[in-house]
Amino acid sequence: MQFKIIPVTPFQQNCTLFWCDQTMQAAVVDPGGDIDLIKAAIEQTGVTLTKVLITHAHIDHAGATHDLATQYSVPIEGPHKEDQFWIDLIPMQKERFGFAHAEAFKTDRWLNQGDKVTVGDVELEVYFCPGHTPGHVIFFDPDTKLAQVGDVLFKGSIGRTDFPRGDYDTLISSIKNNLFPLGDDVRFIPGHGPMSTFGDERRTNPFVSGQAG
Repeated sequence: MQFKIIPVTPFQQNCTLFWCDQTMQAAVVDPGGDIDLIKAAIEQTGVTLTKVLITHAHIDHAGATHDLATQYSVPIEGPHKEDQFWIDLIPMQKERFGFAHAEAFKTDRWLNQGDKVTVGDVELEVYFCPGHTPGHVIFFDPDTKLAQVGDVLFKGSIGRTDFPRGDYDTLISSIKNNLFPLGDDVRFIPGHGPMSTFGDERRTNPFVSGQAG
C-alpha cells in the first residue's frame, strides 16, 4: 500500500490518499476541504478512487465528503454511528469556521471495532477509538504497519477533549488499549502535523508516556 498526505483547510488537516499497488484502487481518508487539491492528487498518482473513509465528523476532516463522494460516485465508509450528531452539525460548523463548501453527508457504512475495509487488495483493520469524538475510528494496515489515526494521537500530543461529547479518560483508554498494542514499530499519520510511531509516543509523549502496549 502507498499513501500521499494532502494537507487541507486552514487547519492543515492531513487528508490522506491510500492506494493498492496491485490494483491502483484508492481511498481518500478524511477529505476536509480543498477538494481541488484532493482531485489533483488522485489524477497525479493515476489511481482510481473507489471509496471515501472517515475517521470522525469534525468539519476539517469531513467537510468535503459529500462533494467528493458525489463527484466520483463512490461510497462513504465511517465513522462510527455515534458521530451522527457531528455530521448533522456540519452546516453549523461551516458557518462558525467560515468554510466555503461543506455539506452534511449520509454514510453508506457505519464502522465498528473489528470491522475491515478494503482498498483494492489491501484490507484495513478498523479500531473504535472514542474520546476526541464519540464515534472516532482509526484505520490500520497490518502489512505495512501504518495507521491513520485522525485526531486520537499526535506527535507529542493527543486530541482535544473539550468539544461536545469528548472525554479525556476515554481518549487515553483508546490510545492505551487500541493503538499501543498494535506495536511500537507502527508508523501513524495523525490528523495534523508530522508522522510518528506508537513506540516514540509511548516513550516520550507527556500525555501517554509509560502506557504499556
